[in-house]
Amino acid sequence: MESVEREVYVEARPEVVWAAVAQPEGFARWYAFGGAEIDLRPGGRLVMRWDEHGEYLGFVEKVEPGRRFAYRYAVEPGVEPAPGNSNLVEFTLTPEGEGTRLRVVESGFERLEVSPDEQVRRAEESARGWDGALAALTELAPTL
Repeated sequence: MESVEREVYVEARPEVVWAAVAQPEGFARWYAFGGAEIDLRPGGRLVMRWDEHGEYLGFVEKVEPGRRFAYRYAVEPGVEPAPGNSNLVEFTLTPEGEGTRLRVVESGFERLEVSPDEQVRRAEESARGWDGALAALTELAPTL
């Protein structure tokens, strides 16, 4: 599995969903529950924290305000992202009716310097993680 792709409809306007995925306070409400730091510019630092998983380090790759946000992060806690240890996550927002269509793609599993079985395991784990996170976001949307 090379990538995990998920798409959901969020009952919130694009600017609200943008704040949820690209602003540290919003991101921490549905994904990085231990807190987040996002320097929202290409090359800007990104830190995601979970009490049970640790601190994951990354950097912003792409910012198209209100439309697209991409970051690269190290798949192991406490290490800087580098070739062979990092994945790319990209959010794409599309207005739809009164809400927003949100697409998330996490890619790079096949480039991780681990066994093929471990690559598959990590992709499956990530898929479950995105399923839960996006469910939390869609449930939280009316309160954003």
